[in-house]
Amino acid sequence: MSVVMNLVLDQYLKQIDALLVQAGAVCETFAEVGGYALKGYSLVRENAPAVYISTGMHGDEPAGPLALLELLEDDLLERNLTFYICPCLNPTGLSLKTRENGLEFGGIDMNRDYILQQTAEITGHVRWLKKLVPNSPELFISLHEDWESGGYYFYEINCTGDKPERYEYLVDRLKDVMLMEAEQVIDEHEVRREGWIYHEAESDIPEGWPEAIYMAKNGCPLSFTFESPSALAMNHRVAAHVVAVNSVLDYEYGD
Repeated sequence: MSVVMNLVLDQYLKQIDALLVQAGAVCETFAEVGGYALKGYSLVRENAPAVYISTGMHGDEPAGPLALLELLEDDLLERNLTFYICPCLNPTGLSLKTRENGLEFGGIDMNRDYILQQTAEITGHVRWLKKLVPNSPELFISLHEDWESGGYYFYEINCTGDKPERYEYLVDRLKDVMLMEAEQVIDEHEVRREGWIYHEAESDIPEGWPEAIYMAKNGCPLSFTFESPSALAMNHRVAAHVVAVNSVLDYEYGD
């Protein structure tokens, strides 16, 4: 990995940009906050399923951005898919290592801002997402961390039809990297199986939509919010995210 298990933000953004632009992705800046450009990248392939990946929503969760960098340095973009990628949704939070964006920009948990759109970051992001029509994402993956969990877990929002075998496939791929979270209630949600929160397409807080709910409400039929435990070593957290993303893509579109 080019950034050695440490998110040096300016270096990270340059590396991400170089990898995506070299692959032919089109870059659009949808907001500028605190001297940082928030960018969305589109790599469109004709008649290919569209996948959207986001990271960096919470500034105290660096494993997601680092996992995206590793995925891009490997062969993620060689898959015959259309990719939409937002690598750094909260640069001021990442620079400060805070969950929320910088206080001077609201000090807001931006993953609760997709209906009220109080922040410049999310206002611009929603504007960018609306431009993805008609080739809208059919799969959304977001990478997060949880400071309270001891194992890996994920939220699934599924409007396409239940596939419990996908869970088995994912867990089998993850078992050599990280165990699933064993708690039966995670973040006030009862699990369906270890580490699996099967969530309806409704927000827990009506006025506080997260990104995954926004995507579901706007036509994305399947999403996974992956959560890696912050208490474990960074290399393990990153590796688990890399395996999880590749596993879902392999299951849905073939390895």
